[in-house]
Amino acid sequence: MKKLILMAVMAACMFTAVAQVGEPRNDIAIGVNAGWAMNRITFDPTIKQKMHMAPTFGVTFRYTCERYYSAYCALQIEANYVQLGWRESIESMENEPLPDTYQRNLSYIQVPMFARLAWGREHRGAMFYFMAGPQIGYCIGESEERSEVWTLRPDGTPDRPNGLVAQYSMPIERKFDYGIAGGLGVELNSRIGHFMLEGRYYYGLSDIYNNSKTDVFARSNNGTITVKLTYLFDVVKTKKQE
Repeated sequence: MKKLILMAVMAACMFTAVAQVGEPRNDIAIGVNAGWAMNRITFDPTIKQKMHMAPTFGVTFRYTCERYYSAYCALQIEANYVQLGWRESIESMENEPLPDTYQRNLSYIQVPMFARLAWGREHRGAMFYFMAGPQIGYCIGESEERSEVWTLRPDGTPDRPNGLVAQYSMPIERKFDYGIAGGLGVELNSRIGHFMLEGRYYYGLSDIYNNSKTDVFARSNNGTITVKLTYLFDVVKTKKQE
């Protein structure tokens, strides 16, 4: 958590330094976003997985404060709903595929806070942008999906490659989630607003389970690829010519 706070402070300092030179802006835009999230949880010991996929949606606020040479500097904050979790690719202890299926769904409210740099046409036309920053989230609910077929060993436990089955009966123990996120995108600016298509990656610095030496997992963090569409409209717009 200390690393996350330090990174946020450093980003704010860099943002302030940039904002002291160049052409000032005072642009505010708000809007909505929606997309698709593909998540894996890095478990140690390992659980073999497929991508857990689910929709995401939310609201976006953007404040553009400066044009520094050819780069437009902005702060972007979102509040999103997303369903993360894991989807197991189940094999037997002999590494043979099994018909068993298991998926855990974790519903989060997430708040990413990005420093954003964009290049291109400010008013009408296309822009390319990069953004990065900290993200926090809170799990508001969880559910599981499992097949009716559940292959068992003679002792009555599920047949799994490393004998790891504790996760099936364990609700998550850490609901608060934090990490770092970054992404790239393209933006189309028009009279009616801003249309953006982007891809981003989130790396969780926290775990969903306790990770002491006596706990089942030493690591259990989220890793998410998101593809997202965003629409913003201007609330305040600086009158500038390119």
